[in-house]
Amino acid sequence: MIKVRIGIIGLGNMGKGHLSYLLEGKVSGIELTAVADTNESARQWAEQHLPQHVIIYDQPQKLIESSVVDGVIVCTPHFSHAELAIECFKHNKHVLIEKPAGVYTKQVREMNEAAACSNVVFSIMYNQRTNPLYQKLKDLVDSGELGEIRRTNWIITDWYRSQYYYDSGSWRATWKGEGGGVLLNQAPHQLDLWQWTVSLMPKRVRAFCYFGKARNIEVENDVTAFVEYDNGGTGVFITTTIEAPGTNRYEVVGTKGKVVIENGRLTFSRLRESEPEYNARCTESFGKPESWVIDVPVQGNHTDHLGIVQNWVNAILHDEPLLARGEEGIKGLMLSNAMLLSTWNDDWVDLPLDEEQFLVQLQQRMNEPLVKIGEV
Repeated sequence: MIKVRIGIIGLGNMGKGHLSYLLEGKVSGIELTAVADTNESARQWAEQHLPQHVIIYDQPQKLIESSVVDGVIVCTPHFSHAELAIECFKHNKHVLIEKPAGVYTKQVREMNEAAACSNVVFSIMYNQRTNPLYQKLKDLVDSGELGEIRRTNWIITDWYRSQYYYDSGSWRATWKGEGGGVLLNQAPHQLDLWQWTVSLMPKRVRAFCYFGKARNIEVENDVTAFVEYDNGGTGVFITTTIEAPGTNRYEVVGTKGKVVIENGRLTFSRLRESEPEYNARCTESFGKPESWVIDVPVQGNHTDHLGIVQNWVNAILHDEPLLARGEEGIKGLMLSNAMLLSTWNDDWVDLPLDEEQFLVQLQQRMNEPLVKIGEV
């Protein structure tokens, strides 16, 4: 295979966004051959803006079953990601899905099982993994430079969304239309990076989600979560769509220092000796380890969505390792599901969570919305 023939399912904002740089030839080794959308106006747009050789389908299944594509980029609403990916696996098509991997982990686990039985390259659009800041943090953690992780703390509150935004589509911010709020729409990248950068998933979660806080919506838009790790470390994750100005600050503390990522900078407060070593020899009541504040040089470009697509194509053509394996989408989604379930049950949730219990509660809200504005 010299080029990967690509089809895109879903011509909404994300689908059109991918088309823009693909048509400009910014990804090598790729050829756009087909698109699909059930919406007639989207297909009309495609007829007006896409090259004549690009086949336009009115159903995703027709594109998947066609012989004109080798790989598919799935840019449809959340609920359909897993279903469409599974169909692609059945027809031996390579898959790149948009985030989130799905709405609930049960469907994503089924998708992962289907992927394991196929012989295709499966990736997910975790484009923030291409950001050199987070790559450098992961390198510091994986190399042992930070020591054992003791605390993680991410405040990501710069997702401001007005009521006008929510009113722009009847499906927005509803359980039936999107399956969740800020955790599923705005924060999936941070939920992924939170576990990816430190190579740790929590053992249990206690969360407090507020639904329709200061907005006329059904789903969560203000979240504070506390987690515990197997090694005794802890973490806090705070996110919302109602604060202005917001904050985006990620702290990781280890036995050898602290890293802070904020305002496009990575700062490492490095201990001259590890905290356990210092503690073992300390004879001063108010002594503390010597630390050096270092602005860590971060090299490379944030290639964003384009970088993930190029990596996926390179994996298909040249066996390049995937930066964001599709199967890993379940991790951030599990954190999201656990935070909601913890709130609904008003209790801790152990990971992996009870997938059936979560699905039952989600379906209740989809069929008969139970949450009132301002209710926890």
